[in-house]
Amino acid sequence: MTAKKIKWYVAGLHFECTQCSACCCGPEEGVIWITKPEMILLADFLDITVDELQKNYTKKYGLRTSIIEHPKTKDCIFLDRQKGCRIYNFRPNQCRTWPFWTANLESPHDWNTAALKCPGINRGRLYNFKEIEKLRKQKNWHEKKQK
Repeated sequence: MTAKKIKWYVAGLHFECTQCSACCCGPEEGVIWITKPEMILLADFLDITVDELQKNYTKKYGLRTSIIEHPKTKDCIFLDRQKGCRIYNFRPNQCRTWPFWTANLESPHDWNTAALKCPGINRGRLYNFKEIEKLRKQKNWHEKKQK
């Protein structure tokens, strides 16, 4: 029988979104994964077809789809640097769960490395372990919106 490894963040972590948009912008290229159900909701919000959304705002990476980025700035195409996210209520799960991504939670070093880009990490509200794990594992936020 093996003992279950206790996560280093068992006492919780502080995070408060500062609306700085650092998680949405370059300078390096990234991917913003979006699922088919999320594309349906987003297309409806933008009052376009899913085909139009896919053609004009997404890029395929194998079997997965990503929202495109501005070619020069590498910002998410839906980011307005003055006004913020233009699709905030319909943003993909990847955006909703920042910074509680598995990669950021591997170690204190990984969490603090993410904090170098995100000024909201290690400040503000304390998320308890259960809340962190729920966000880390979240996949289908959109099911509530479709009901």
